[in-house]
Amino acid sequence: MSTPMIDIPSHPSPPSTTLLGVRVDLLSQAETLSRIDQIVALHRNTTDIPCRQIVTVNTEFIITAQRNPLFRQCINQATLVVPDGMGVVWGTRYKGEPAPERVTGTDTLAALAPLCAEKGYRLYLLGAAPGVAEATARILQQKHPGLIIAGTYAGSPAPAEEEDILARIREAKADILCVAYGAPAQELWISRNLSRLPVAVAMGVGGAYDFLSGRTPRAPKLMQRLGLEWLYRLYRQPWRIWRMLAIPRFMVLIFLKEQKKKKKQ
Repeated sequence: MSTPMIDIPSHPSPPSTTLLGVRVDLLSQAETLSRIDQIVALHRNTTDIPCRQIVTVNTEFIITAQRNPLFRQCINQATLVVPDGMGVVWGTRYKGEPAPERVTGTDTLAALAPLCAEKGYRLYLLGAAPGVAEATARILQQKHPGLIIAGTYAGSPAPAEEEDILARIREAKADILCVAYGAPAQELWISRNLSRLPVAVAMGVGGAYDFLSGRTPRAPKLMQRLGLEWLYRLYRQPWRIWRMLAIPRFMVLIFLKEQKKKKKQ
């Protein structure tokens, strides 16, 4: 079990494991929020602290990382890599180094909103289709009075737009940046601009704005608890079948790797 170095006072590096060469930190939702809170507080008090990247990794990320070394490196070098998806949680449990629970980008953003409202942290929503980040901002502010949305912008992960986007974020004086460009584009965008991002934390959130704004219905709570959200999404979006094939492939690869390891012991 590896423990990546994270120099956050009073928060030692989280326990972690690797699945097919991709790091996964064994953190709960509450522990993840606690670490984000401390990173932001530290950044506000010490201006020379660099931006920290958080990745919510699912089975599709891990399969993509097998053929994309740059994406794998991006994940493994992040400050926090949390288990987004029951497939990843299953993989850690099968390996004997269990993650406490699923920590999705959508749930993390939803939980960040009240934390930001309480602490006065400024949240910036980047990405998704035009108007979706704005709709998400309105809903989050209605639910959490006092929440400061420092800015919203659709933009794109194209390198040609980077300077303009960075200027917008800098002007907004944001503390936390959420990026919804889809994987691996959002993670690679954050990693590429990490040294220039004037925020404490940057996190890819995938389709979180679509879910939180109501643009895309999310699975019922029972299906979420049972780890069947992927099945609901497949029902709603049958074209995702090719992306969903990452789940059985991931499970087979984990099984074969663990069996090979046991034979060597």
